[in-house]
Amino acid sequence: MKPADRKKVLIVDDHPVIRYGITQTVEQEPDMLVCGQAEDVQGALEAVERLEPDVAVVDISLKHSSGIELIKQLRQRRPGLPVLVLSMHDESLYAERALRAGARGYVTKAEPPERIVEGIRQILQGGVYVSDALGRRMLRVMVGGKPGSEVFLVDRLSDREFEIFELIGQGLPTREIAQRLQLSIKTVETHRERIKDKLKLDSAADLLKYAIRWGQFVRGG
Repeated sequence: MKPADRKKVLIVDDHPVIRYGITQTVEQEPDMLVCGQAEDVQGALEAVERLEPDVAVVDISLKHSSGIELIKQLRQRRPGLPVLVLSMHDESLYAERALRAGARGYVTKAEPPERIVEGIRQILQGGVYVSDALGRRMLRVMVGGKPGSEVFLVDRLSDREFEIFELIGQGLPTREIAQRLQLSIKTVETHRERIKDKLKLDSAADLLKYAIRWGQFVRGG
């Protein structure tokens, strides 16, 4: 297939080794090529405008921001661009949030490389690509299931609140969270209060304990 006829893939990940691995996987396919790479939201938005990819493969964790924020901006600026999330995080905890933001598929980095290719092809054809287990779970919720686990409690948080909640669980103080997310300290403090309210927690100490416990749960600790 001529290069002009191959589907153009943009890779957005803040780890060069991961970008290299995805590139090698994609470019083994005769109908795809990697047209560009980016490590953060701004670089990705500029690459989309300049390169006009057919599909984007996006990590959840990016420099200075979240892949969720990038997906939202892409949905506004380029609503026809399908996005496949490739993340280290278990899909049961992050995939629904990514799909609500506008992604069309979710693959974990623990899965075989061919899953990336399958996902790209599926969303290019207008489909949604998730595991069978997640598909069944989402269907149960849609038809009236009543989730009661800690995971769903955290789902009450907005994407920004969720991002701050994760950083709290990593032990980061308010000032460092503000610097990392390029927010004011007052804004972070406001989000902390909203997180406490939504999770029905009484104090900053309770929030820290909860966030650490949730982080251990995510990592399987």
